[in-house]
Amino acid sequence: MSPSPDISMVDVSAKAVTARQAAAKGRVVMQASTLSLVKEGNLPKGDVLAAARVAGIMAAKQTHRLIPLCHPLLIDNVNIEFSLDQQASAVEITATVKGSGKTGFEMEALTAVAISGLTIYDMCKTVDATLRLENIRLTSKSGGKSGTIALE
Repeated sequence: MSPSPDISMVDVSAKAVTARQAAAKGRVVMQASTLSLVKEGNLPKGDVLAAARVAGIMAAKQTHRLIPLCHPLLIDNVNIEFSLDQQASAVEITATVKGSGKTGFEMEALTAVAISGLTIYDMCKTVDATLRLENIRLTSKSGGKSGTIALE
């Protein structure tokens, strides 16, 4: 089966290289007892947030291998932050990806959040059947022709 002529990589060859940044957020909702185990580092598989941070960084760097038609980009920095929301019983995830290129880093930031969340899910699933990964979204991007866009 040959590729459809209706699908192709965007040609960015005429675009200028600019400094770019994208940020995304998401969260994993869980039982309060599970959030306590995450906070204390007492889950069977070990330090959930450390593993999720490494997984998110690795995922951002491999986005072009995971999402069809994404350009491979040179990433200068990936930052993954976690916030424990006791009231919502959730781990809030924020990923920021920076680099210079001809296209943005939105997909890399979103992929980092998704894979960080899935790692948290995987490491907590043995103690909590109610886990939910939710509200993954782009929160900002800058660089390129569009300038700065804040979506929070």
